[in-house]
Amino acid sequence: MSVLVLGETDQTSLVSAEEVKTLGHKHDLTIPPSELQDWAVLLTGLNHCAKEVLAIPDYYPPVDTSLYLRTDIHHPSGDKETDYGGWATKATIKCTHPKSNELKGNTLAIKDAIAVAGIKCTNGIGGKVGEWIPKVDATLVTRILDAGGIILGKSACEAGCLVAVSDTSVTGNVHNPYAYGYSTGGSSSGSARLVATGQVDMAIGTDQGGSLRKPSANCGLVCIKPTWGLVPYTGCLSLEATLDHAGPIARTVQDCATVLEVIAGNDGMDDRQPYSWPQGHVKFGGELKKFLHSPSETPLKGVKVGILVEGFPSELTDSNVAAASRSAISKLAELGAEVKDISIPFYKDSGLIWMVGMAMPATTQSLLSNPSGRKQLLFSDRCGLSGATLTQETFDALGFGAQNVYLRGLFLQERFGSPLHARCTNLRRKLNDEYDNAFKDVDLLVMPTCIFPPGKIEPQGGASLGPLKMLSRTIGIPYNTAPFSSSGHPALNLPVGFVPAQDDKNVWLPTGLQIVAGSWEKANNWKTMRYGGD
Repeated sequence: MSVLVLGETDQTSLVSAEEVKTLGHKHDLTIPPSELQDWAVLLTGLNHCAKEVLAIPDYYPPVDTSLYLRTDIHHPSGDKETDYGGWATKATIKCTHPKSNELKGNTLAIKDAIAVAGIKCTNGIGGKVGEWIPKVDATLVTRILDAGGIILGKSACEAGCLVAVSDTSVTGNVHNPYAYGYSTGGSSSGSARLVATGQVDMAIGTDQGGSLRKPSANCGLVCIKPTWGLVPYTGCLSLEATLDHAGPIARTVQDCATVLEVIAGNDGMDDRQPYSWPQGHVKFGGELKKFLHSPSETPLKGVKVGILVEGFPSELTDSNVAAASRSAISKLAELGAEVKDISIPFYKDSGLIWMVGMAMPATTQSLLSNPSGRKQLLFSDRCGLSGATLTQETFDALGFGAQNVYLRGLFLQERFGSPLHARCTNLRRKLNDEYDNAFKDVDLLVMPTCIFPPGKIEPQGGASLGPLKMLSRTIGIPYNTAPFSSSGHPALNLPVGFVPAQDDKNVWLPTGLQIVAGSWEKANNWKTMRYGGD
């Protein structure tokens, strides 16, 4: 690295030779005594320059609160006001002069891991980090408001967006809308519940391992995890940049398509996105409306559907869930689709690769707020709430899900280092290639979204169980969702009926079919989703 500016000598910026020596020893380096003073001068200049940079005001996208009004901001309490855990914060947010009427009159909830200026963003955790109040609106928030949507508040999410069961949020347990005391799934737990109970028409969630699709499947809703990079993640709290997705949850495919049309497209700030995809480039909602007004007895004629054999693991899949999915798949054939089995043997290792590969970068990028190497909007004020390592206070506030990622990240970095992450990255590409090869033969892959129905949540919160018991409940839940967060392929959950709970055959819970397509959604892909209509 060249030295562009040496910097002025400032008494408050002086770095001593002894400090340089200590810095080296701390990192197992021995710097020759004859060089210590030279390094002291160089680092003194750098220290001064760093302070100069920090004196420059930060640069955030401005929020015009006279155009984007926000009123009645408050934190609800009690089962009724929170809708049994669905709400984290309530408010009324709308645009006084919308640019379009695509979402006119529709109400929405925004996951509490997404920035809405002036409203606390807990990310499901407590402590100082959970008290952060953003100064900006996420790009997708602005786009929803510009389309006439009315945001009614922030929906609860699980601790650190890192748990698949809905009893870990700092705001309290989120109950399944069809069975009190059962999980909605996570981490977009509140988003799914609020749509299912009619508190809002639509909601936005995020997804790094299935956090959109699992709650949607468990609550009988439609959602789409878009192709990685289609929807700007600007203003959403990142877990791991190559896994980050944001998308809509709704009661119908049409509503999902309409919201996706509004929020998709490059915003010029998120380096996950292609510059060749401007907002509004594809009319997802408009094209679906046209299709649904062109009736046909075989609307899926010419569409090839592959049943992913490995998506029905015999040792884990609930038989009722499998029966519901296969019944729905048979309906696709009745509507004209050509259906056949597709095998991708390496798929069985996809969850393993996702789990191991996520820990080290998620520890750095998310938990330590240090996504270096990315060109995107970063929250310097929130970064200041964590450091090079977590304090005991912050670690304790995370909950077992995020603590699990942090300890795994530290352990893997110390035990295996960067070669392990490099191997996982390359194996993810191998999986992507195998999926893409399958899409040369079929248009879609189908499988259960969740391979068993949701279980009960812990009345006193998941933390009361201890880390092993709490986290063991999530084994198998992301089996079919994590692979496509990892690959970035678009994946949609479609409700396909109800199945009995595994612990009580008198309790009936929703289940869903996952439909996965090749990367980059196209308008004609929506033909395949008519089965899940109103």
